[in-house]
Amino acid sequence: MNKTFLAFALGALAASHGAHAATPSVATFEDAPLASESHFFPQVTTTFTSGAATFNHTYSDFGGGCCHVDWVYSNRTDTTTGNFTNQHSAITGGGADGSAHYAIANFGAPTISFASAVSVQGAYFTNTTFTGLTLLTGDFFSKKFGGASGNDPDYLKLTIIGKDGGGATTGSVDFMLADYRFADNTQDYVVTDWRWVDLAALGTVSSLQFALVSSDSGEFGINTPAYFALDNLTVTAVPEPEQAALLLAGLALVGAVARRRRG
Repeated sequence: MNKTFLAFALGALAASHGAHAATPSVATFEDAPLASESHFFPQVTTTFTSGAATFNHTYSDFGGGCCHVDWVYSNRTDTTTGNFTNQHSAITGGGADGSAHYAIANFGAPTISFASAVSVQGAYFTNTTFTGLTLLTGDFFSKKFGGASGNDPDYLKLTIIGKDGGGATTGSVDFMLADYRFADNTQDYVVTDWRWVDLAALGTVSSLQFALVSSDSGEFGINTPAYFALDNLTVTAVPEPEQAALLLAGLALVGAVARRRRG
């Protein structure tokens, strides 16, 4: 075995491993069929998949098509109806990067799971129309953020939580969907565009969980409409231990043969 072949074999093994680990999978929801101005709503508890990610959808039959929590996907474009009749529209009027489809979470316990371990690069997040306009104007149940004076230190915080295969937390990342805690009120904001959130700090995960915390909360939880929108969740596969062991064994074998040839 000559040096050229050894270099080729080592390179091929490393490239095969690197290509497997580095290929990104993006949940765009464009692979999910939808009629125009509609959302996924099968009126049964189930899941749906986009890219490498599986999303839970929970339905309880209270009559009249009510009610669901957790995830749906949508292509609705209503950016002006800020009440309960418009639960499934992103405030942007469409998906990230000009796409049509995106996901909406309604709490619940929205969860994203993966068939095998992944490293999460990030995702785009924004408010729904219902939540965003309620924060800006208030309604009979939820306050206008900032209050009448604009000085109330209100906020709506989304936390993305990584979980490993055993259910242990790998890390968490906070994203402010609205923040009115600045001394200068001109800096106060409600997110009305898609914002990329880097999730690399979560490490290697088997699932993602989410939590919402609002300054407008009461005895029964938050008064703010508990929704957010997500698009283009991007992950990369992490080799299983068996794959890593196989790679190391292959490299060791090539090295052993090379040493024997030199001897």
